Order: sequence, then structure tokens, then C-alpha cells
Amino acid sequence: MPFSSTQSLLQFQQIKNGVIVLKNKALRGIMMVSSVNFDLKSEEEQNAIIYQFQEFLNSLDFSCQIVMQSRRLNLTGYFEKLQKLEQEQENELLQTQIAEYRKFVQELVGGGSIMTKQFFVVVPYALGENLQTSGILKLTKPKLPALTEETLQRCREQLLQRMEFVAIGLKRCGLNVVPLTTPEIIELLWVWHHPKEAEVGYYPEIIPELLQ
Repeated sequence: MPFSSTQSLLQFQQIKNGVIVLKNKALRGIMMVSSVNFDLKSEEEQNAIIYQFQEFLNSLDFSCQIVMQSRRLNLTGYFEKLQKLEQEQENELLQTQIAEYRKFVQELVGGGSIMTKQFFVVVPYALGENLQTSGILKLTKPKLPALTEETLQRCREQLLQRMEFVAIGLKRCGLNVVPLTTPEIIELLWVWHHPKEAEVGYYPEIIPELLQ
């Protein structure tokens, strides 16, 4: 049995105009969401956040996916600056202290003690929903037609409306919401599949054709 290429195992077909197009012709939009230190809030503030989030969930008539990404903090650039400062330091005592500090932080990060967490909301939209709205699909579910540029743009507009609705609901909970652009989505997906390379600060070059 021949081996499939890694790309054939991916569920998405392309990333265009800040939208992921899946192989089943469905669309996905991704938004980065800030966090809030819930424990530092007063009981009244906590109850208000819970109530607003409950109202947000009850207002949705479509599914959303909440994703949390955890990875070790990337301090490669910081270490390089410390190493340069250490080499340029003429005071032997300060040079030793910088070296010991750099080693301490490297061991701390290497042990996985310092982690960064990012939160995302994935908003879906299917081609079939657009066709149902247009009256093309009836009770039966025929094979979906080709995803033309016109249909893609129409579905994207509907997806953006959903993303705006989600953003408004989360902002009422005291959260900041930012939609990811095409380069940011590419970087995010690459990091998910290459966590070790991302931790040391290696990122691939994004070719201009992917940004169209």
C-alpha cells in the first residue's frame, strides 16, 4: 500500500482572505481571544462574567470550537541578546552574572516551567447552508456543486457575519477578540504541526502566492 503524502492527510484545501477552505467545501474562520484572570475578580464581577458567557452561548444557533494552545515560551531572541551583552561586557563580574542568569533562565524554560497559552474560537460555515438559504437545496441532499469564486465570496460574507456576532458576544464578557489574517492562520497551523521548531523560534517563509 503506497504511503500518502503528509499534505493529503490535512483536512483543509486552501487558506484565502483570512478563511480556511476545507476539502469538504466548508469554511472556517479563526479568532484569537484574550484571557481574563477570573480568580482576581470580585464575586459580583465573576457572576456577571458567567451570566454574560451563558447569554452568549444561548444566543448561538451554530456550533463553535474553543481551542487552547499551550507551548513553552520562546525566548530565543532574548537569549541571543544576553549572549551578545555577555560577550561585550568588559567587567568580569558582570560578565559572570549575565552568564549565570542566562543559564538559569535557559534551564527554567527547558524544564517546561514557563508556558504561554493562547485561546482561539473557530467559527464554521458550510456551503450547504448558503445553498439552503438560496433555495437551491430542498429536502434531499444532492452532491454539492463546485465552490466557485462567487459562491466562496458569498459564503465568506456569511462567515464574517457569524464571526462578528461571536466577537460582540465575547466582548460583552470583557474579552478582546481579533480575527486572524491569512499569514497568521498559516503560522498557527504550522505551529500546531511543528511545536518543537516553533519553541526555538523557527518559522517557515510564507510564499507570496499563499497570501492572495
